[in-house]
Amino acid sequence: MDGTIADDAGDWRPGRRAADEHDVRSPLAELGFTKADVRQAARFYGLTSQDKPASPCLASRIPYGTEITKEILSMVDRAEELLRSLGFRELRVRHHGDVARLEVPAAELARAIDPAIRERLVQGLKALGYRYVALDLEGFRSGSLNRVLDAKRKAPRTRASRPGRKRQGTLKKSGTTSRA
Repeated sequence: MDGTIADDAGDWRPGRRAADEHDVRSPLAELGFTKADVRQAARFYGLTSQDKPASPCLASRIPYGTEITKEILSMVDRAEELLRSLGFRELRVRHHGDVARLEVPAAELARAIDPAIRERLVQGLKALGYRYVALDLEGFRSGSLNRVLDAKRKAPRTRASRPGRKRQGTLKKSGTTSRA
């Protein structure tokens, strides 16, 4: 069993395929429980987790097409722990190779760039192996890496992009030319 809830059905969840292949049941989703329902039940039973921020799989911090390794997952986990230690509660560290893209709520962006906090973030994240630290000015957005998928689904399909069509022409990028 897992903790998938009804709200998760509206977002792309790559792990669902693996869960389905291994007959993992999702009783909360099967019963139609939303995040609000789960929080309400937690309050009713006096659970301390009633206001705990969502904590999806660390792999959701890694862009599609990037190999997921234990080292990367550990790096992201330690990076997010650093932000929590600085008082950020709702956050994501998106792993873009040697760039850590930080997402905190828009209301906390000013705190993130406070000189003392900023310096601790930069030093701490560089100590973990990131070369660059970027603060996402859009703020925290759950599932922000899925927006790439949304854009691909909404993009108009040209004749050349239809399945079975071979694209013609050349592409030039950074001084190199290749057949497309």
